[in-house]
Amino acid sequence: MSQEIRNLEPQALWNKFADLNAVPRPSKKEERVIEFMKDFGAKLGLETFEDEIRNVIIRKPATAGMENRKMVTLQGHVDMVHQKNNDTVFDFDTQGIDMYVDGDWVRAKGTTLGADNGLGVAAIMAILESTDIPHPAIEALFTVDEETGMTGAFELKAGVLQGEILLNLDTEEDDEIGIGCAGGIDITAVAEYDEEPTPEGSVGYTITVKGLKGGHSGMEIHKGLGNANKIMNRILFDGFDDFGLQISTINGGSLRNAIPRESVAEVIIAAVYDEAFVYDMQAVVNEIKSELRTMEPTLEVVFEKLEQTPTSVMPSMAQYYFVRSMYTAHNGVYSMSADFDNLVETSNNIAIVTVGQGKLAVKCLTRSSVETAKMDLATSLQSAFELMGCEVEMNGAYPGWTPNPDSAILAAMLPIYEKMYNEKPNVAACHAGLECGILGVNYPEMDMISFGPTILGAHSPDERASISSSQKFWNYLIAVLAATPVKQ
Repeated sequence: MSQEIRNLEPQALWNKFADLNAVPRPSKKEERVIEFMKDFGAKLGLETFEDEIRNVIIRKPATAGMENRKMVTLQGHVDMVHQKNNDTVFDFDTQGIDMYVDGDWVRAKGTTLGADNGLGVAAIMAILESTDIPHPAIEALFTVDEETGMTGAFELKAGVLQGEILLNLDTEEDDEIGIGCAGGIDITAVAEYDEEPTPEGSVGYTITVKGLKGGHSGMEIHKGLGNANKIMNRILFDGFDDFGLQISTINGGSLRNAIPRESVAEVIIAAVYDEAFVYDMQAVVNEIKSELRTMEPTLEVVFEKLEQTPTSVMPSMAQYYFVRSMYTAHNGVYSMSADFDNLVETSNNIAIVTVGQGKLAVKCLTRSSVETAKMDLATSLQSAFELMGCEVEMNGAYPGWTPNPDSAILAAMLPIYEKMYNEKPNVAACHAGLECGILGVNYPEMDMISFGPTILGAHSPDERASISSSQKFWNYLIAVLAATPVKQ
């Protein structure tokens, strides 16, 4: 771990982030970070325990003079998205994140950084460890498995938490105060098909879509970023129609909440089309590159001839329906909010596509701040895939977070921000899935707000955290805790 990270200001925050990032913490494999957090609380002599699902809760008494303030629950999730570049050798199960400073940014070498939500968790740890920061009674809630199911929030029972105010430190723009978020649902379409032998006189190719930016499928879905699965399908569609291309395998995307950056397909064509195929398909690739040249300047589509031709392929009729269903399935922004300016209301991310050995699967994450709109788009996707003969499952649904315009902590936070930074913050709902909506089911009276430092490229190896923004976030958090409303 580079010492330059630990030397950054505020050192209390960056040292805790460095400590945390030394601990492997993939979603659904949080055993080590859970023990790390429990040891941290125990060494401070604070009340520390885990609940039934293994969320960790640590409580710290109010500092002198703050005993009459409302108790604050500081909340963040300990798991992180694990993504790496294809040429990066890294084992997320055993290695800590390798970080470095790049101007005003902290980055990781070829992997996700874990600033989502590691910086929020580190800030909470620094508050718990502090001896000179005024604050009310603090209850730290460290949830598990936020990134792949929000399991920790879903399984947190009523009556565990004691706080009246919850500050979720998982927003990724430092001028934003979050008061609402979208809900979501996972959609999985699966089918089986009888593979057929590759026709004689065929040649095989690997088609690779790469070089896309990727990113968070909620916070960055509006940016017009390329989706590797949709780009691949467009290429396969044209190759099928023009050259009788047949699919052997496809592997695209890896996480539902990440816009897919890469897709790889093995295909066959008749040898007679060999030269014309690569030449003509390059024209299709150039069209796609031209369309995406502003947002995806490093997009590459590579055709490589295989030394060994695949021995089996998807039948032409099954492929006919598959590529057309993929074309029909909506990806990206579906509708914008009528109530909040520039807020995506409903969207879908075609996140993962796998084909091979007689099975296919398409996995999507549909989001919306309006429950009925979420289900409308989900039903549209279901219909598209059922028409090709897929079985479609909808699961993993989670609720949105309804804004509370009468929030007492929001009323306290706004003038603090304006005084500190001479401007008004952006009070908004976001299109990401925050845990606040889920936690609010069992804690409906809890006053909730979300904020955090600026983080770009979350859920991708381009993830980076602003150093100056982290300083701003830290100073604001301290000021907000000092101004916590008095108990009623």
